Amino acid sequence: MTNHETRLALAQKVVQEAGEKVKDTPYRLGYHIMAPSHWINDPNGLIQWNGEYHVFYQHHPYSPTGGPIHWGHVKSRDLVFWEHLPIALAPGEFYDKSGCFSGSAIDVNGKLTLIYTGHVNIDEENDEFIEYQCLAESSDGIHFQKHLSNPIISEPPTNGSPHFRDPKVWKHNNKWYMVLGNQVNNLGNVVLYQSIDLIRWDYQGIIAESTGKMGYMFECPDFFELDGKHILLFSPQGIEPEGDLYQNLYQNGYFVGEFNYDTKEFKHGNFIELDKGFDFYAGQSFLDNKGRRIVIGWMSMWEATMPEQAHGWAGAMTVPRELKLMENNQLVMTPIEELKKLRGVHRTLPETSISETIRLEHIKGECLEMVAEFSLKNCTARKFGIKVRCSEDSTENTTIYYDFVSEKIIVDRNQSGTGEGGIRRSKVHKQDRESIKLHLYIDRSSLELFINNGETVMTSRIYPDSSSIYIDLFAEEGEIHLLNLDAWELADIW
Repeated sequence: MTNHETRLALAQKVVQEAGEKVKDTPYRLGYHIMAPSHWINDPNGLIQWNGEYHVFYQHHPYSPTGGPIHWGHVKSRDLVFWEHLPIALAPGEFYDKSGCFSGSAIDVNGKLTLIYTGHVNIDEENDEFIEYQCLAESSDGIHFQKHLSNPIISEPPTNGSPHFRDPKVWKHNNKWYMVLGNQVNNLGNVVLYQSIDLIRWDYQGIIAESTGKMGYMFECPDFFELDGKHILLFSPQGIEPEGDLYQNLYQNGYFVGEFNYDTKEFKHGNFIELDKGFDFYAGQSFLDNKGRRIVIGWMSMWEATMPEQAHGWAGAMTVPRELKLMENNQLVMTPIEELKKLRGVHRTLPETSISETIRLEHIKGECLEMVAEFSLKNCTARKFGIKVRCSEDSTENTTIYYDFVSEKIIVDRNQSGTGEGGIRRSKVHKQDRESIKLHLYIDRSSLELFINNGETVMTSRIYPDSSSIYIDLFAEEGEIHLLNLDAWELADIW
């Protein structure tokens, strides 16, 4: 065995043995991508290859609190039922000995090819390091060999900094292109490279940058075309909160604009947050054979309290979401159609008026999908909504409601259980709108909320007791009309 194979085998053994201990622990999710055990963060290498969907992820196989990063790996035929595969990459070479950081995947003449950042610590105490760009290949989609030409990019641009990571690679007109997150004078930017063979890369310049307001580092850039426009999806670090915006430690969002492959110029509009909740970072997208642009994010946030760490694991991915561009140059995210495969027992609530709190005795559980539509015509309630994962006495709950006066949708997790509390708000104008539709995916320790067919999305980790399985509808200071409510029990894929 090579040194890399030996390291992979050891990491895999540790993860599998720890996995037996975490299987039935609290907060373990039912239908989301997780590692068998221990730590995960960013999604990497999203691709449809040889008829199957592959998702890799940043993974520390030796503890639930992070460490030298490997690449974990799952695959699926339908983006719903996932299968764990052996760990794909382990650090240890001179160019990645401190971690195989984030990157992307492409198909190169039938080989599943990973492009990633090799991280090398020089002086951890003073945060001194080098970051290289590297390649790894597989013929079977399971076992990966690091390329003999590594590193393929050995230093940042002349005016850049050691913060030089997270390559996203694509092909256009027989040339390969790569975007990377970088930093100049403590300001974040995204740089562009070009290659004809994936080995020799030519620097093409900066395509987007912070002028101060946008923070000190741009991580996990993803550049793609959608409905005739170019989208730069990325994760800026260091944006200051502004009203209801930018409330998390780090953000994830996008620019929409026009890119010229001849001049390498990207003209774009303002930054827009993609997910307005607590826990969405490092979103990465790919194009599938149905022509859909699908995105998955890390369903957590740096420096957040993660109660599941006490049980030997940490972190998960969001459900896959389809991205579409609206006429106003805003992205909408909707749950992919295939998630309907998870649906089990279906229950409904007939059209009704609500003027107080109503418990839905026939709809309850830890893994649910719910769609509720409220009429805004003749609404007299000051606020109305849904409380999910309620305890029997309602002292524990996560509250989703619409404030009719401020025109904001609000997620309140201050009584959600053992995790962090907090409130997130997002403007949802009622002008020219006859109703508000709330589409919820509830899992044992997560809530994904899609408002008005994905115009606003809010993702949150929550940590209620396993006995908190009830659902309440409510209205305050008036009445709201519920047009319809559908709920499904969802399968546990694990």
